[in-house]
Amino acid sequence: MNTVRQRGFTLLELLVVVGIVAILAAVALPRFMDANTDAHSAGVKNTAGALAAGVALARSQWELNRAKGVLNAQQNVSGFGEHNLDVNAHGWPIATDSGSGAQGCAEVWSGVLLGSAPTVAVHGTADYLAEFATPLCLYHYRLDSSTKRSIRYNADTGAVITVAE
Repeated sequence: MNTVRQRGFTLLELLVVVGIVAILAAVALPRFMDANTDAHSAGVKNTAGALAAGVALARSQWELNRAKGVLNAQQNVSGFGEHNLDVNAHGWPIATDSGSGAQGCAEVWSGVLLGSAPTVAVHGTADYLAEFATPLCLYHYRLDSSTKRSIRYNADTGAVITVAE
């Protein structure tokens, strides 16, 4: 008679494999947990970069209009976006519909970030909440409540920076 001998893993071999998998999980899992936080940080930095680029483009168009002798170059910058962006005496965006304070900050956002930009509002639900603190426009990121991330735009200098607290 031909007997078939069955082979399998011993209990000791199974425990060693489970132990190795547990060690790998303990090392790798924290790295995957930070991926969500890193994604939110990258999103805010990318949005700040887009805002800075839009502000710079608006100022460039203002400079071109000034060089061409366009009268009243500070209101409704001709040749930029929807032709409704207002700038200050130094050419930095301040509003679109002559809004002031937080509303003006929200208007700057929508005036320079054309296309599929994250949403901004003065109150309510949006990706960013606009706030005004002379001369800064503050855009508080609201999609991640674990940390305080924001974008600051200085209408006096045109500087755009990200802040993570």
